[in-house]
Order: sequence, then C-alpha cells, then structure tokens
Amino acid sequence: MFKPGEKIKSKKRNPEMDKGRHWRAKLGFILMSTDLAAESDFFDMAPKDVAVHITRLKTDDYTTNETLSRHIEYMADAASRIQPDTKPNVISYSCTSGSIVIGEEIIKKEIKKGAPYSIPMTLVTGVIDALKELKIKKIVVGTPYLDEINIKEAEFLYEKGFSVLNIQGLNLTKGIEFGTVTPDYWIKFAEEIDEDDADAIFLSCGGIRSTEVIDKIEQKIGKPVITSNQAQMWSCLRRAGVKDNVLGFGKLFNYQLTN
Repeated sequence: MFKPGEKIKSKKRNPEMDKGRHWRAKLGFILMSTDLAAESDFFDMAPKDVAVHITRLKTDDYTTNETLSRHIEYMADAASRIQPDTKPNVISYSCTSGSIVIGEEIIKKEIKKGAPYSIPMTLVTGVIDALKELKIKKIVVGTPYLDEINIKEAEFLYEKGFSVLNIQGLNLTKGIEFGTVTPDYWIKFAEEIDEDDADAIFLSCGGIRSTEVIDKIEQKIGKPVITSNQAQMWSCLRRAGVKDNVLGFGKLFNYQLTN
C-alpha cells in the first residue's frame, strides 16, 4: 500500500502495441466556425476504424463572396493543426461556396503548405467526383445562399461540364441560419426544385442538415441525391483507400460503376 513519501518503481514491461484505433485511415476536415452540421455528418458516415479529425476556421457569420474569399488567409494554419503527429491521409476544406469562390487549386496549395504529409482536398472537388461517379449530366441545385453565390456556383458547374437546369437559394446570409433549417424542409425544397429532365439533385452547402435525409429524398423523387458532406466524405474515403458501402446515405455510397 502506498504511503506519502514512499518511492514508486514500476516493473519493466513490454506493452503490446498496434497501429492504433483508426488504423484504416485518418481524415481531416477544416470547418467553418459557424458550421452546425458537418461534424455530426462525418461521424455518422465514418466506417469502422476510420478517424475523423476536425479543426475550425475563423469565419464571419455573414456569407457573401467577399467574406468567403478571406478564408484562404487562415487555411495553411488550420491544416497544420489537424493531428500533425498522426499525419492524416487526407485534409479537406469543408465549404462548398468557399471552394468555388477561392478556387480548388489555390486552396489545395495552402493546405499542402500547412500539412505537406496529407492529400489536400476541397469540398467541391468531392462533389465533382461524386457527380462523375454517378455519370450525372443534368442537375438541379438547392442552396441556402444569396444569389450572388448561386451565380458563382452555376458558372462553376457549367465550366465543369454539367447542365444546371435550375438553381434556387434560400437567400440566407448567416452560417448559423444555414444549420437551423430543418431536415424536413430540405425534403420539401428538393421536391419543389426537381425537374423531370434532371439526372440528380444537388443540395449544396456543408453547413446544412440535408445529409441525414438523403435516403428519404431519393425514395420520394426516384433519382440520386448528392449533398456536400456526403460527396466530400465519399471522395475523401476513396482517396484514403477506403471503399466501404455505407448504408443510409444514398446511392452514391452503394454505387459500384468504377470502383
């Protein structure tokens, strides 16, 4: 029995060690400080033995093209803070509109500067990967954004080779507002903006609660639904070499065309 003042001397042991709890892959995400949805989405979608590491990027709670463009100033620093000792396989900037406004390659360069050991990614890169995987050509898009951002997004998708049949925003300005729109409303909104000729619906924004109702929307409209967090997670997992099917998050996670 130990008594104050006594010395302690542990026996020499050889502890058994392995590659750690998250031996399959480690994913890092740079989230907005106002994002209320993505963190829960990523943990919900993560397969067994895959780590999700989160850091937050200081952001204004007012979302315009101008405020989004400032995110790049803190990108390298944010990337450097995501578990540098464990070296995540992939680090992704988790903002759809910011990825478009700033530019994919500029963001990847800054992430690489802060975390040279990781594959750099952006959310919108994952969206394009997902649309191509499902061979989508014609889409309708629903967002929480102001129309100045919707214009940028429509132009971006057009330049990537997609036909945007319709894009509608909720004209909200605050990231906190984005995250308090109910999942049921995203179901209604998706049905409202859908068009018969559309191959898929894309619900755009990492800060909205649409990922949890993907299956419900797909069942109602009978076509694939892509959400920002679903597409980003799917693409990051593939880049890290994890190709699991994950139930509950739409056709994308259960589609085996090229994998």
